[in-house]
Amino acid sequence: MRKLIIAFLLLLCSASVFAQTADNVLVVMNEASPDSLDIGMYYAQKRGIPKSNLLRVKTTLEEVISREDYDRQIHSPVATWLMRNSAQDRILYIVLTKGIPIRINGTTGQEGNTASADSELALLYRRMVGQATPINGRISNPYFLGETPVAQAKQFSHTEQDIYLVSRLDGYNMAEIRGLIDRGAAPSKEGKILLDAQGAPSKKGDAWLEQTADLLGKMGFGARVTLETSPKVLMDTKDVLGYYSWGSNDPAIRIRHFGFGFVPGALAGMFVSSDARTFRESSDWKIEDSGFPQSLAADFIRDGITGIAGHVSEPFLEATIRPNILFPAYLSGFNLVESYYLSMPYLSWQTIVIGDPLCAPFRKTSLTPKEIDKGIDLETELPVDFSKRRLRGISVEAYNKAGIHPDTIKAILRSEVRLAKENKAGAIQALEEATARDDRIATYHLLLAQLYETIGEYDKAIERYRKLQEFVPDNALVLNNLAYALAARKNNPQEALPLAEKAYELAKGSAPVADTLGWIYHLAGQDDKALKILEGASRSAGNNADIHLHFAIVSAATGNTLAAEVAMKKALEINPKLEQSDEVKQLRSKLK
Repeated sequence: MRKLIIAFLLLLCSASVFAQTADNVLVVMNEASPDSLDIGMYYAQKRGIPKSNLLRVKTTLEEVISREDYDRQIHSPVATWLMRNSAQDRILYIVLTKGIPIRINGTTGQEGNTASADSELALLYRRMVGQATPINGRISNPYFLGETPVAQAKQFSHTEQDIYLVSRLDGYNMAEIRGLIDRGAAPSKEGKILLDAQGAPSKKGDAWLEQTADLLGKMGFGARVTLETSPKVLMDTKDVLGYYSWGSNDPAIRIRHFGFGFVPGALAGMFVSSDARTFRESSDWKIEDSGFPQSLAADFIRDGITGIAGHVSEPFLEATIRPNILFPAYLSGFNLVESYYLSMPYLSWQTIVIGDPLCAPFRKTSLTPKEIDKGIDLETELPVDFSKRRLRGISVEAYNKAGIHPDTIKAILRSEVRLAKENKAGAIQALEEATARDDRIATYHLLLAQLYETIGEYDKAIERYRKLQEFVPDNALVLNNLAYALAARKNNPQEALPLAEKAYELAKGSAPVADTLGWIYHLAGQDDKALKILEGASRSAGNNADIHLHFAIVSAATGNTLAAEVAMKKALEINPKLEQSDEVKQLRSKLK
């Protein structure tokens, strides 16, 4: 009985450690892809990832995404989730699943802005803090070990690092990706390390491979290392824990599959420019084929690898994964993803890491939950490490130049947190505190006025807009919002009209501002003027349902029922919830 109790207690301890590690992983899935959802759920179940750490985004099914869509469909939803869950410090690893685009489209070259989505997302923490991160060219990876000995490397946390470690679960098909996940969950410590050089010592890559063999030898793994410096291609080896080569850039390598028997937990990499250009299987091709001249990382996933890094576009040799850091780090106890990022010189660049961050066969000790997440800073309501960086980033601009009081900044940060958690009342309270102490911060007067409107406090909103006019008398947005509040909320179109006309003149073609003016003309009984303005606004309204609805209402008022029907249909296609609004019910009645 005593043995059973001890065994049960050990199981509980093991489960709590496992759960703590899994709690540091955010899994991002594309809800437009059944495969992406399936992979995310399978991985979460396999590794004990909390359901609350599963995030669905909706993005393209293509492997390439525009910069604008990346920001809107991936970057922004992940940032919102982190803020809403106060998880900026707790989340260390972001795992993307197949179906999330791999490459952000852009210009090429060393100053280009093409990048892997994964490498760009790694900088999300830094961007949320408010630090400038240019999209052109590459950015030094602060976690890159460089010339520092592996013995001095530290497990990843946000105490020192202002990035996320991003990896993905990908491959040619579902069975192979599930196999990748299964192998990461039960890795081996045994196996050989194969290093296949070109045999050109003057080349950096070969020098790194030689350093790898030397370092592993000094660590006591020399008997497990094969360094091939002749034209011979390493093939048909069993029990392989690590592999690195020049891939198709080695003139001797003209095959895609090497007959290796990879053990679970095995890592690989290649000095190849575009080996992660796709994870979609095409027709059987050979490396010498003109259309597909380079090796593919996905071939190694098919052959049983557990972790591999590749490139979505030309990284240039100095930006590739350094094997002389990768393998010593992994065999020293760092997990799969830490090992790749320790050996990755740059971010906002071309590299993708495939594999499970929880795969750590040589791990001896782990950070405690308190070492990873120190709790919440009560003054800002942000996680402690994130809060320090956020305040540090704001201080130079706000404290030193503008002279804004530090307590004002903290109140503003509290309002941001509360808004992210959809606590409007709390956000209003914090903004009222901030603007009472420093009433020069026009942006937050505006935000406060808009929040008052959302909760129906129209008099307070109007008061704030009038206050803003003292600071920015010719601001189109302030004039527009004040005009709309006076006309639509307080039934005072006559006072609102000159404000709306001035906003329209200043905004020069803005559809929402034109909509405000047109609607106020309608409320003032000037439907001929309203129709002319709203007709123009509707042509450039895009997916703004309210503008199309306003045009429909004024069209009906002037007797053009056909235009009213078309505009109303457009508005309801964009926002079906408008069907329940009084405006649509009254419009339908009029059209009948």
